[in-house]
Amino acid sequence: MKQWSIIFKTLSNINRLKIIEILSAEKELSVTAISNKLNISFTATSNHLIILKDLDVLNNRGKDGNVFYSINKNMPRNFYRIIKLLI
Repeated sequence: MKQWSIIFKTLSNINRLKIIEILSAEKELSVTAISNKLNISFTATSNHLIILKDLDVLNNRGKDGNVFYSINKNMPRNFYRIIKLLI
């Protein structure tokens, strides 16, 4: 039951849902690009991305001083089910 609580709490934030939607349409984007698409601060974007990354919804990689994020194709099954319903 605790796992479901974490899933719903994470996905209850509109910006996190938008991040998932944006990255579902794009292969990979930098924090700056995602921040610009959401029209929120770099710091707020980074915080949302870290939460999603910590729950294995996203992957990240660093390149030339930038961090790029993408959807984790191996995310936990419960997250995947809920995300598919929402997007």
